[in-house]
Amino acid sequence: MKFLLLTLITHTPDPVTGTTESPRQRLRRVVDSARLAEELGYDGFAVGERHEDPFISAAPPVVLSHIAAVTSRLALFTGVTTLSLLDPVRAFEDYSTLDNLSDGRLELIIGKGNGAAQAKLFHVTTEDQWDRNREGYELFRKLWDSDSVTWEGRFRPSLTEAKALPRPLQPRLRIWHGSATSRESADYAARHGDPLFSANVTYPIEPYAELIDHYRERWAAYGHDPAQALVGAGTAGFLVTRTSQQALDLYRPIFEARLAVARKFNVPIVFESVEDFAARSSALIGSPEQVLDKVSRYHERFGHEVIHLSADADGRTEAQHRDSLELFQSEVAPALRQRIPSRPLGADRYPSGDPRNGDFS
Repeated sequence: MKFLLLTLITHTPDPVTGTTESPRQRLRRVVDSARLAEELGYDGFAVGERHEDPFISAAPPVVLSHIAAVTSRLALFTGVTTLSLLDPVRAFEDYSTLDNLSDGRLELIIGKGNGAAQAKLFHVTTEDQWDRNREGYELFRKLWDSDSVTWEGRFRPSLTEAKALPRPLQPRLRIWHGSATSRESADYAARHGDPLFSANVTYPIEPYAELIDHYRERWAAYGHDPAQALVGAGTAGFLVTRTSQQALDLYRPIFEARLAVARKFNVPIVFESVEDFAARSSALIGSPEQVLDKVSRYHERFGHEVIHLSADADGRTEAQHRDSLELFQSEVAPALRQRIPSRPLGADRYPSGDPRNGDFS
C-alpha cells in the first residue's frame, strides 16, 4: 500500500488556541508538511483545489511547484484538480511545466468540483459542471499526448493544429478520477482505463464501497483486465497515539471545531461525537493496532492500493503531529506495505528512472 499526505489548505482558527495564521504562514506550513512527509518516508503529497471559504488552495500547481523545489522523491498529487473550472489549455501549460520541474513526479486527481463559489466565480453550475469536466479531460489528454491538436467543443474556442508548450516530461500522465458520490465519474474513469480515487470522507463505508464496485463492474464491461483496475481512497481524519483514549482526547477539540465549521457552512452532520466519528467513519484515530485493523477492513471492501492521510496538524502542536506521523510510519505502514501489494507512484513508475524512455508501469 502507498500513503499520501493531503491538504485542502483550510484557513480557520486553530481549534485549541483560537489564533488564525496569515495566508503566508498557512501556505508556508503546507510546504513544511511536504518536507516532513519526504523525511518520514511517505510516498506522496497532495494539494486540493478549492475556490471558497474556508480554503486558500486555489492554485495547486503553484504550491506543488514550490514543493517540487524543496523535495526530491515525493510523488506530487492534486486532490482534486477541478477541470470543470479551468481552461484545459492553461491547465496543460501549468501541469506540463510542473511535470518538467518535478522530474516526472506528477499525478493528477481530477473532479468536477462542488460548492456555490463555482457559479459566482466561474459561472459553472451543477447543470453543466459534469459536461465541462468531461470536455476538459478529453482536451487535456489530447494536448498531453500530441504536438498538434485540432479540436472543437462547447466551452472554449476551437483549436486547429495547435501545439501547447512546454511539452511534458512524462509520455503518459496518470490521471485519477476523484469521486465522492458520482457514478458518472466512476464510469468515465473505467471507460478510459484510468484509476479511481474515492473521497471516502463524509459517510460510513457502504456508499463508497458501492461506488468502487460500480467502477470495477464498468472497468470489466469496457474490456479492461480486472487485475489492472487501480483504486485509492481518502480518510476522514488522522491521529495515531500509543493508546486509543489518548487519541480520542487529543482529537476531541479538532472534531468539535470541524463540527462548528460544518454548521457554519451548512455541511451535513453525519457523526455527532468524536467516539462515533472514530468508530464509524474512515478516520484513523486510535492506537497503531486500531488503525492497522481499520485500514485492513476497508481494504477488504475496497481493494484499494493508495490512501491519503491529513497533512495538517489541526490543533495539535508540531511535535504531536510529527509523533503521529512517525508512529504511523514505524508501526502501521510497514505491515500494510507488506500485506497489500501496490503499484509505483510518481517517478517510480519508470523502471529506467527516465520518463522520456516511455517505459512506465
